[in-house]
Amino acid sequence: MAEEGVADTPSLSSADKISALSFDIDEADDDCSVLGEDELGLSTAAARTMQLLQAGESAETSSLSSQDSHDSRRKDRGKKPVGTVHGSVLRPSKLKSVSAQLLSAADRVDAGMPTALVVSSFIGIGTSHGLVLVFDPKQVLKWCLGSTAVGAQYGSVSALSFNRDCTRLLCGFARGQITMWDLTTGKLLRTITDAHPPGTAVLHVKFTDSYVLAVCSDSGGSVFELEFKRLIGVRTCESQCLFSGSRGEVCTVEPLHMNYTIKDHPMQDVMILAMASFSKVLLVTLRPHLKVMFTYPLKGDGSTLPLLAWQFVIIQVSEKDRVIDPVLSFARDRTIYFYQVICQGPQDIRAVALQKMEVPYQLLSITWMNARTLVCLDRTEKLHVIDVRSEEELEVIDVAGTQLVYGTSYFKSLATGGNVSQALAFAGDQACYQSVVSHSGQLFLLGTKAVHMFSLRTWRERITVLAKESRYQEALALALSFYNGTAKAVIGLTGTRQKKQELVSHVIVELLMEYVELSMSRTPSNGKIEELEDYYQEIVPVCVDYCLHLENLELLFDRIYERFAADVIAKGTFLECLEPYMQTDKLTAIPPAVMKDFVDHYEMRGLLDSVESCIVHLDIQSLDIHQVVNLCWSHGLYDAIIYVYNKGMADFTTPLEQLLVQLGSALSTGKQLNDVNIKLGNKLLVYISCCLAGRAYPLGDIPDDLVSVVKSQVFQCLTCLHTAKHHEDEPAYPYLRTLLKFDTREFLNVLALAFEEPEFNSEEGIQKRQRVVDILLQVMVESVGFTPTQIGILFTFLARQMARHENTIVVNRVLFEQVLEFLANPEDESRHEERQQALMELLQAGGLAQFNEGRLLSLAHTAKFYRVCEYLYEKKRSYDKILTCYLRDPARRYHVFNYIDSIMQSPSCLPEEKDALKAEALKNLEDLVSIDCKQAAGTVLSCLTSGLLEVLNKLKGNKQVLFDFLQGVITYRDAQSSALKPEKQIHLEPQVLELYVDLMCEFKPQEVCNFIKMNEGYRLEETLQIVRKHKAWEATAYLLEKAGDIQGAFRILLENLQSNLKNLSQQLTEQKADSAGVMVLFSKAETQLFVVVQLCQRNSGKIDEAAREALWFPLLEAIVSPQRKLKNSVDKEAMDNFKEMTHHVLNSMMGYISPPAILQKIMQDPAYNTGKFGEVKELIIGMLENYNYEETLMETCKNLLYHDLHIHLRSLTQTATRGFVPRGDNCNICNQNYTEATPAETILVFRCGHSYHMPCLRAVGSIHVLDGEELWLCYHCSNSRSSRTVTSSRFHRSLSNNEARMKSGRREKKETTEMILDPHHLQAFENIRKSMKTPSRLAILTELSKPNSYSGQRSSTGLLQNENFQLRLAAPSPISSS
Repeated sequence: MAEEGVADTPSLSSADKISALSFDIDEADDDCSVLGEDELGLSTAAARTMQLLQAGESAETSSLSSQDSHDSRRKDRGKKPVGTVHGSVLRPSKLKSVSAQLLSAADRVDAGMPTALVVSSFIGIGTSHGLVLVFDPKQVLKWCLGSTAVGAQYGSVSALSFNRDCTRLLCGFARGQITMWDLTTGKLLRTITDAHPPGTAVLHVKFTDSYVLAVCSDSGGSVFELEFKRLIGVRTCESQCLFSGSRGEVCTVEPLHMNYTIKDHPMQDVMILAMASFSKVLLVTLRPHLKVMFTYPLKGDGSTLPLLAWQFVIIQVSEKDRVIDPVLSFARDRTIYFYQVICQGPQDIRAVALQKMEVPYQLLSITWMNARTLVCLDRTEKLHVIDVRSEEELEVIDVAGTQLVYGTSYFKSLATGGNVSQALAFAGDQACYQSVVSHSGQLFLLGTKAVHMFSLRTWRERITVLAKESRYQEALALALSFYNGTAKAVIGLTGTRQKKQELVSHVIVELLMEYVELSMSRTPSNGKIEELEDYYQEIVPVCVDYCLHLENLELLFDRIYERFAADVIAKGTFLECLEPYMQTDKLTAIPPAVMKDFVDHYEMRGLLDSVESCIVHLDIQSLDIHQVVNLCWSHGLYDAIIYVYNKGMADFTTPLEQLLVQLGSALSTGKQLNDVNIKLGNKLLVYISCCLAGRAYPLGDIPDDLVSVVKSQVFQCLTCLHTAKHHEDEPAYPYLRTLLKFDTREFLNVLALAFEEPEFNSEEGIQKRQRVVDILLQVMVESVGFTPTQIGILFTFLARQMARHENTIVVNRVLFEQVLEFLANPEDESRHEERQQALMELLQAGGLAQFNEGRLLSLAHTAKFYRVCEYLYEKKRSYDKILTCYLRDPARRYHVFNYIDSIMQSPSCLPEEKDALKAEALKNLEDLVSIDCKQAAGTVLSCLTSGLLEVLNKLKGNKQVLFDFLQGVITYRDAQSSALKPEKQIHLEPQVLELYVDLMCEFKPQEVCNFIKMNEGYRLEETLQIVRKHKAWEATAYLLEKAGDIQGAFRILLENLQSNLKNLSQQLTEQKADSAGVMVLFSKAETQLFVVVQLCQRNSGKIDEAAREALWFPLLEAIVSPQRKLKNSVDKEAMDNFKEMTHHVLNSMMGYISPPAILQKIMQDPAYNTGKFGEVKELIIGMLENYNYEETLMETCKNLLYHDLHIHLRSLTQTATRGFVPRGDNCNICNQNYTEATPAETILVFRCGHSYHMPCLRAVGSIHVLDGEELWLCYHCSNSRSSRTVTSSRFHRSLSNNEARMKSGRREKKETTEMILDPHHLQAFENIRKSMKTPSRLAILTELSKPNSYSGQRSSTGLLQNENFQLRLAAPSPISSS
């Protein structure tokens, strides 16, 4: 029953097939990840199709390193780094012969437009008129299958498929037929019309690896298995449905094509088919048994189709084991999934997730170029080349110009009437399954007029493309990625890693020389020097970087340097660009000739510091030592001198001796050291420290065999008695003396570090250490020339060493005594703080053991070393005496409060110690107040005492101190007051406040009134006596007002005002009146007038009309009276000032005195009774304007209130009259539909939306009888709110006669007259209340309607009478149209 013609049909060899169409598809470049061909037993062609896929998420695959971006080399002035470069990965081409014959066939035989493409050993192209053109590998037309007559019957060719050896061709048509052709004879073997339901187009037809088995899918979304048989010379086809479109339309199918050159693969006996619908991916086995092995849900935009692609991959599962497994990639919308299919046997197949990739575009197609490279086509017709392992996008190519063919008409099944689902028709606009095909690492696109092919370029081609475009830096970066093994989609680079690098290095050298030649030949013409330098600074670092990568310095300093040296500017730039590479140890060896040019150039440019920093990083063998040494000595390059001597001559003492002599000469002048000598001294200290620690200077380590020798030599050099060429008057130990004078502290620190080395802790080392100590004492103590600080530093060092190395360092105790007397000499007032600091360091280092503590304390007091005293007292826990030290020390007096607080709050201090400190603080309270009265008060109140009056009694002898202290108390109290924390508020006795007022009247009388106003707690009578005693009239008036004596307060303020007005009048009548003084008096009078007016306004509401007139009219008289006298004797400006004050009084009193009374008073006044209206015009107009303002204000308020009330009432009315809408058509108790009810039944509908049959509601007891009237309740609402009183709110819908309706209407009418509101009305009122953001306007109306307390008296407590009342107007609420 085997398919006929299979065994005896000749077929082309695999090598012949692939050689014609494939373009150098090479294996992976990772040696450790790819099996060799001999290990796998694969042919060359098969090996080319096996590539490596990074399996990132699989537990059974190894993780591979990701690509490292090109390391951009830093140079001194900055170099723009070249990012990751991939170059042109795909090589586009056009199958010209095939394309020409397509156009010719359309013209000559009316073949129509191309519709489907299939590629294997042959190229097959279907057309819209039912023809199939088959081309051989040389693009020669082999067969033209079918005819236009068949096309007219079957429609367009919608799908094509070759079998495994390209001897059979399956064609699917738009009207559902399938034909099979023999490609060896060109004969039609079968026409299949019943493989799937009629009226549907064939979307896919695919051969499996079996010659007699294929699958197809149609526009109904179903998938069928086609088995071809030949029995007794009759060819048949049996069809079996694998998946029904009724369960979801399958859009694409893809069988796995096994590579049979892989020996003993477990999948050779298994046939696997992948199918994808809009919602899921399915993996099924067709043979040996039909079984679903894997499903995965798919999601995406409705306009996108699912995509499938297979690829065999070599996956490393352990260090030694690697397997070849197929990987299924499936995608939809913007997401691509990768699953490894693992087969242990026909019954044991599973899919393991490897990777998930998100892309920023919607996908049309995905195809594998090899196992590392995936090509995606997006909806804008752009190809995206992606490295699967790193998910990096390598290249994007726009292919919109190919005019890609889409299979939209087949997915919409237009040829059969369009009977497809809306989802398939909608997504079919983007269908291109038959137009994008990959084979043997090549991608084919079927356009309307041509066939386009894209293949992966070889690594050399990719570099060449960039070089031809003169993009040499990118070409070099790409070549370097090939050299380092970090490039992606590498083709043609084979062999071991060493062989690959050798191949690539030759290419890089060629590119580099081409780049240099091109750059030197294209220098800017007529450019400035700066422009040329910038130009070369872009070129040189590139050359250096790549030569360092290739480890080919011979190229850099031979051919490349020779080319740059031809130009002076290029040569200098080249040498300067070497500096950062030297300083970072990337370039450690330079030919002597180049180094000589480097030094000469930097010397000419005056950049010798940079030369020094470079020399210490270079290999000494590459230097001309004689040249470098002379240069360093002549220019003071000390690091380079030391480096050359150490590395080149293994001499560690000669540079030290010579440099110490140079430093000693600078110190012997007695002048301040310059920066050069300070730099020299610091370098010497670091050098000595490195040598004694066994480390090289300035970096690295001394060779192990020289460490002990170097330490010994340096130590002997430092402790030598005299120099080699000393003169007679040279002091002993000149090198130690020089270092001690330069920086005593740092040199002793160097010695302290050296003493920790093992060489100084052996028996011989202890003797060396003692010898150093003796020498130090001899040099510093027994001679002159060292400051107290330096002496103190020495003994601090000795005390620390004695404590650390117990019983191994001996120092005469008498020396410590001498140092103590020297430092604590009270007669020497110079360097006081310096001497105290030296003594403190000595004590903290352990020197206390060397002194008599009592004598030390006495000397410290005498020398005023209060920090030393504190240190000693603290050891005795004498905290009260430490307080005295703080008070006596001018530099630390302000820290005394923090110290008291810390001791009083410390849990480690004993109560008696705290009491002693408290007593001492109170004893010195005047000193504390003089330091900071606020902090002193805070300390007293919080820490020292609970009785404030006792403290005040101690300070009564000094009123100023007492006042300052009380001022601090008040300030501290105000700072501690908080409404949120009332427990922290401090309450003061009335006597304290009164005493403070008394002292304030004496020291700050201008602040008394404000203090009395802002504070409470004092006694009124006693305070009134105090302010009267000190004649603080403003404060007296305030207290009288507070006591209720308004007239008394008014008289005092009025007298002060009259006195000021009198002085002002006298000043104005003088012939030589000072205008500035007059303005000051006017300002003072106005201020006092405002105070009096405020007094009158505050109290006018509390008294009757007669009493109000007794306040306002004398005030008016006091203002008008001076105007009578000055009417004709002063200028107009002065009179205007008086009239302005008069206007202020009148405007203020109008709210309390009737206008007729005011007018009568004014008209009777002689100053305004001349009979001329012009003199009183302004007063009367001002009064009228004030009246108009108040009238407008009242009218506006009334209108606003009426409008607001109307809106709220209308809202309530709308809520109350809104119709009742039932929630459903069923009774909420019996659940019976109302349409089934009899006409006589009555239905109750409540406002909440629930509705019931009246009998049902009566049965559950939701009815009350109130005053003989039935009151219905909603059953659900009354149960859910049982704790609240729920009243009836229901509507009757009766299905009976008019009498029932009238009855229902009467009940509704009666219920609407009830005063009890239902919950919905209550909720409406609550919402209205919350929506009012201002105080209730109804309350304002109510207040305005209240009767006055007195006849003719206006209420002063109302909102509108408040002196701080502000009218805030807002837009009215919008009136809804409903």
